[in-house]
Amino acid sequence: MERNPGSYPDHIKPNGWALMPMAVFLGTYVAVLLFTGDIDRMPITVAFLLASAVALGMARGAAFRERVAQFCSGPADGNVMMMVVIFILAGAFAAAARQTGAVEAAVNLALRIVPADFITLGMFAAACFVSFSVGTSVGTIVALAPIASGMAAGTGLCEPLMVAIIISGAMFGDNLSFISDTTIVATRSQGCRMSDKFKVNLYIALPVAVVAALLYVIAGWGAAAPVDLPPVDWIGVLPYLAVIVAAVCGMNVILVLTLGIVLCGVCGLITGSCTVGEWTASLGAGATGMGELIIITLLAAGVFGMMRIYGGIAWLTSKLRSVIRTRKGAEAGMGALTGIADICTANNTVALVMTGPIARGIAARYGIDPRRSASLIDIYSCVVQGLIPYGAQLLMAAGLSGVAPLEMMPYLYYPALLGFGGAAAIATGYPRKFSSVTVDEAEM
Repeated sequence: MERNPGSYPDHIKPNGWALMPMAVFLGTYVAVLLFTGDIDRMPITVAFLLASAVALGMARGAAFRERVAQFCSGPADGNVMMMVVIFILAGAFAAAARQTGAVEAAVNLALRIVPADFITLGMFAAACFVSFSVGTSVGTIVALAPIASGMAAGTGLCEPLMVAIIISGAMFGDNLSFISDTTIVATRSQGCRMSDKFKVNLYIALPVAVVAALLYVIAGWGAAAPVDLPPVDWIGVLPYLAVIVAAVCGMNVILVLTLGIVLCGVCGLITGSCTVGEWTASLGAGATGMGELIIITLLAAGVFGMMRIYGGIAWLTSKLRSVIRTRKGAEAGMGALTGIADICTANNTVALVMTGPIARGIAARYGIDPRRSASLIDIYSCVVQGLIPYGAQLLMAAGLSGVAPLEMMPYLYYPALLGFGGAAAIATGYPRKFSSVTVDEAEM
């Protein structure tokens, strides 16, 4: 009996060749860098088109029609389509905010409040606070990335640095927030309370955040103090204030963006900064301007879905489990497994769903405290998600600011340092009171 198009194989067997699309994706960047010396000559969409072709070609044993249907099942996932909707609304809101003067008003207000030398610290702290409050890195980036971009222009600071600061702060909250999807999945998969996981996680993440904040202060020191700032336009700044407050109060990100779009139009009409026609035109331009990000998201979902269907993730899992010998090796293995899964899915929540049960089994076998295992897998899902150039966070920031993801990556201090902090915690057993548990306790 023929399987339905798009159906998964009945049993996923480990298959290292299924990782070939990822090798092609990364290899294209290396090849372009070697031959041209300029990695920007390889558009990320072209790299994913090549990887997509390889993904369809490697799926032998199935009719081409079925392979295409399987490829399309990745982008059809509810999480992917939700992200597409958020991209569209975020683009519309950002364009409307620029058209009506909301971005300029918010930037002027921030420049009046924060001393020039501490602009970078202020933006990092704001991003950490908002992301911890709302539990979503994407929502934080939507609210703050345009402001960071405008502040870079107002102070002479490097724009990729300012946008990267927002991403770093956003990943801080994504990792630690009680209402973050990653926290919920990590704690449920490991069988511990969110408050307990938070305590362990904070021991590792807080020192890292302090070091990252100091580095951002150094990077932004000596910024030009703006002069002749116009008076604060409180009506103009209202859409951004409302968006931030609504997000902090826990409103769904789609509703937050819709609220911002409506308020931009209303405030623009009140101040006379735009007409109804100009407002609607900006919405259309903003939504269509996110087209490249949507294309990348859909292609990535298709490629990584095929890698999972044909055994690439299963192969990685089996290899990692085969080399684990000690408790520290087990901790490193579960962190690596989660990070690799995130590379292959570009979604840290999905990566945790996939690897959480495996990590729990490893933790029970090697006597690792569930609070610690939940913390480690959450940390490495956020480390990778905050660094991959095709993840939703960097793509969203790129779409809202016009800064290419690869330009931001050298300034993503917090995610990179969090990775080193997690490795140090594994190597030293820090914090020691959560470093281990008896196997009997782990299996209770």
